[in-house]
Amino acid sequence: MAGRMRGFVEGAGGGRGFLLPVFLAIFLAFAALPACADDGPPSFAPLVRKVLPGVVSIAVTEPLNTNEALDTLPPALRGTPFEKQFREQLRRRPEKATDAGAGFIIDASGIIVTNNHVVGVAKDIEVTLADGTSLPARVIGADELTDLALLKIAPPHTLTVVGWGNSRSVEVGDWVLAAGNPFGLANSITAGIVSARGRDIETGPFDDFLQIDAPVNPGNSGGPIFNMKGEVVGINTAIVSPSGGSVGIAFAIPSDEARSIVAQLLAHGHIDRGWLGVALEDLPDNGNDPGVAVTQVVHEGPAAQSGVRSGDIILSVNGQPVYNTQGLIRAVAAIPPGRNARLTVFRGGKAVQISVTIGHRPPMRAD
Repeated sequence: MAGRMRGFVEGAGGGRGFLLPVFLAIFLAFAALPACADDGPPSFAPLVRKVLPGVVSIAVTEPLNTNEALDTLPPALRGTPFEKQFREQLRRRPEKATDAGAGFIIDASGIIVTNNHVVGVAKDIEVTLADGTSLPARVIGADELTDLALLKIAPPHTLTVVGWGNSRSVEVGDWVLAAGNPFGLANSITAGIVSARGRDIETGPFDDFLQIDAPVNPGNSGGPIFNMKGEVVGINTAIVSPSGGSVGIAFAIPSDEARSIVAQLLAHGHIDRGWLGVALEDLPDNGNDPGVAVTQVVHEGPAAQSGVRSGDIILSVNGQPVYNTQGLIRAVAAIPPGRNARLTVFRGGKAVQISVTIGHRPPMRAD
C-alpha cells in the first residue's frame, strides 16, 4: 500500500504540496486503528503447527447385519467423494460398516480422549496420527452420560501431548479453533468464536455445552476445541445440522467437566454416580425460590426406602439449595453411592429432614 500511495503523491505534479498533508492524514488515521492482533491473529498457522500433532483421526468398524449392509452408510461419508469407495467396501465386507471421528492425545503413553458415541459399539478401532501412522486402539474407559471415552494405543515413537485449558475463563466472543476428521478427510482445522455458554440441548441431565460458531461437521466428534494458547477448552460432541453438514453451530463439552470425568475414567474405567430413584418435575413459576417436585418414587429405590414420597418438594441436598431438576440430579450424582445425604423436603406445610443412603445410578437413567 505504501508504494502505491507514494506513486500517487509523487506523480501528482504541481499538486504534490497539497496532497502530502492529505497522505499524512490518511496514514495517521490508519495508524490509529486497532492492531490486527487485537481483532484476531493475522494467521492461525503458528498455533496450528503447535497443536495439530496432538490431534488424531479415528476410524471404527461396527458389526452389521448382512441384509442391512448395502443400505447403511455412515453419515460422515454421505454425499462425499468417498461414498462410492465405501459402498464398494461394504459389498466386499458386508459384515462391517466404517465411521469416522477424532480425538486428542493427553498422555505420551498413548492415552486419547474422544466421544463415547464415536467408539461405543465399535468392533475395531484404528487411530491415525498426524504424521499418517495408523495404529489399533482399545477402549479403556467410557461414560455414556457425558459422551466421553478414553482410548489406548501403543505409540511407536514420542507423541505430542495437548494440555487442558480452563473453560470457566472462556468468554462469549473468544476465538477458538476446532480440530478433527470431518467426513473422514483428517487433519482439518476451522476457526470461529464461542457464541454462547451453558447450552442445554436436552441430550441428558448433564448438558452444559459451549456453543461454537465454527464449521464443525460429521467426523469432528471427539475432536478438541483450542483457545488461542493452544489449550483444550472443549470437546466437539454435537452439531445443529438440518442438512447433515455444518451450518455453523456446534456444541462442545467444557474442558473443566471433561477433565474430571477423564481423571475418573483413567482411575476406574467408569463413573460411579449417585441415584435417588425418583421422577422429578420443575415447579411452575418458582422464581428464585428453591424446590423440585417429586412426581414418582421408584419402588424399593433409595428414596422409597428412606421415606421420600410422591408430592414432596425437595428444597436442598446436604444444605445446598436446588432450583431445578437438572441441579438436583447433578447434586445427587456427585455423591458417591453408599454415602448418606441429607434432604430438606417440604411436606404438609413444613420442612422435613430426611436421611437417604444414595444408590448406584443405573446406566442412562434420567432421575
